[in-house]
Amino acid sequence: MSLKIRLARAGSKKRPYYHVVIADARAPRDGRFIETVGSWNPMLPKDAERVTLKEERIKHWLGEGAQPTDRVLRFLDKAGIANRPERQNPTKGLPGKKAQEREAERKQREEDAREAAAKAAGEAEAAAE
Repeated sequence: MSLKIRLARAGSKKRPYYHVVIADARAPRDGRFIETVGSWNPMLPKDAERVTLKEERIKHWLGEGAQPTDRVLRFLDKAGIANRPERQNPTKGLPGKKAQEREAERKQREEDAREAAAKAAGEAEAAAE
């Protein structure tokens, strides 16, 4: 049985509150879980204590082979329980494929218009002479 340390949503509509739970990877997000090992209240201000974790139980489950999700791994890294590797995505800020195609097409149209204007000016000069 593969175990996950993940978030289970609670709270009402537009007022989220999450439980950090140990669950079978096949179980639904808010469904069956094995144990609650913490909570996260994203509605609190950032300087308040938003995340609470039961460190001993989390270490136990990590030793049993439980894999934390990315968001939970961020919490564990901040608490000093687990290490989250640094990620680099150099293409994150680049526009998508279609946007790049539109940009290239726009530049081509501008270049064509510039060439046509230069050609028309050259022809007008030749006609004036």
